[in-house]
Amino acid sequence: MALLRQFVNGDLGCASYLVGDPQAGVAVVVDPPFAIEQVLAAAEQEGVRIERVLETHTHADHVSGHGRFALEHGLPVAIHHLARPEYPFEPLDDGQVLDVGDVRIRVVHTPGHRPEHCSFVVDDAHALTGDSLLVGAAARPDLAVAAREGAEDLFRSLERLVALGDHVQVYPGHVAGSLCGGGMSSATSSTIAEERATNDALRFRDVQEFVLVSASVSTPRPPTTERVVALNRGSWVAWPDPPAELAEAGEATVLDVRPFGAYSEGHIPGAISVPVDGGSFGTKAGFVLEAGERVVLHAGSADEAGDAARKLWAVGIFELAGYVTAPNAPQTLPTLGVDDLRRLLESPGLQLVDVRETNERDTGYIPGSQNVPYRLLRKLGCGALDRSRPVVTVCESGPRAAIAASLLQREGFDVHAVANGGIADFDDTIAFRRCGA
Repeated sequence: MALLRQFVNGDLGCASYLVGDPQAGVAVVVDPPFAIEQVLAAAEQEGVRIERVLETHTHADHVSGHGRFALEHGLPVAIHHLARPEYPFEPLDDGQVLDVGDVRIRVVHTPGHRPEHCSFVVDDAHALTGDSLLVGAAARPDLAVAAREGAEDLFRSLERLVALGDHVQVYPGHVAGSLCGGGMSSATSSTIAEERATNDALRFRDVQEFVLVSASVSTPRPPTTERVVALNRGSWVAWPDPPAELAEAGEATVLDVRPFGAYSEGHIPGAISVPVDGGSFGTKAGFVLEAGERVVLHAGSADEAGDAARKLWAVGIFELAGYVTAPNAPQTLPTLGVDDLRRLLESPGLQLVDVRETNERDTGYIPGSQNVPYRLLRKLGCGALDRSRPVVTVCESGPRAAIAASLLQREGFDVHAVANGGIADFDDTIAFRRCGA
């Protein structure tokens, strides 16, 4: 029986796999994370030697660990030739069979998410579908080519995967939390039969109908897409040295990774709050940090700083100058509860800023609120807001409102955040139906 171990990065919604033959003592790793230690520990525990790295495609949302396996362990990396990597690689071809001991891994070229994308079928029983067929959804087609072109390829790729048979187990490259698709489940595996019965992406019989829906992508692009693709296509990326502790942050951009409660009670003026324990940390940080800027972390401890650094490295943010744990942090940021917001809604001059994505407002928003997604506040500026009037930020449940408030405060706004609760707690919201929806 084949060995198949799955590793899920909950912060990014990414999945990696260890596949092998325990009797022969050999294995391969598929789509390794940048932090490869967990995979190495599992291989040792299972008594297998990793012989090769297989990549389903050039990842756009996280840095792959293939470079570390090559640099630290001398392993070859295999990927489809259409990836055109700049590193030495073994080309994969459609229909090729890789023998790992007595375990057979068949390569199925499944373009759509990217032209080079491949899925791997293990012993005709398990399909590692990468960023093609996901549990409850299909991958987005717009990150590498025009959305319509990608969607046409993806439709044909999904047909090939469904044809593998109802009994085949599906192990995706992403689960809920990833920006490489929309509407995916938090479940980490499924079957072809279950997906045929429940996955809306498989209900289309006409390619043009599928393209029309699939190419209309509303999910934001992963914030560091171009940077991460360049890193994953380029020379091997080595594991960085840990960030050093500093006495003061100096002139660097400060990313405060402590819980928001600690930030609101006292932070370095101008610091941006993105709590490392808040979920999707790397993605959120990628949205609010500018490419190449020098960053200092404000953490509660060395361990918290190390955790944040590893999650930033995973999305290609390496420009960390160090961290501080006890700086001069005199600035506060006031917060509001949901009941406080209800009382304030009639206040003249209040600017209520809904920082969710525009499509989220379709299901309900607070009358009179403005919509500026938090991820755009720093990039596009705050020109739509009046600096002379107070601002309250709100989102679905609080975390994004807190990030947005920190961004507005550093721009000089008098801002309060609804940091615990949000629009989900309001019954009297207005729904919005888009033309054609």
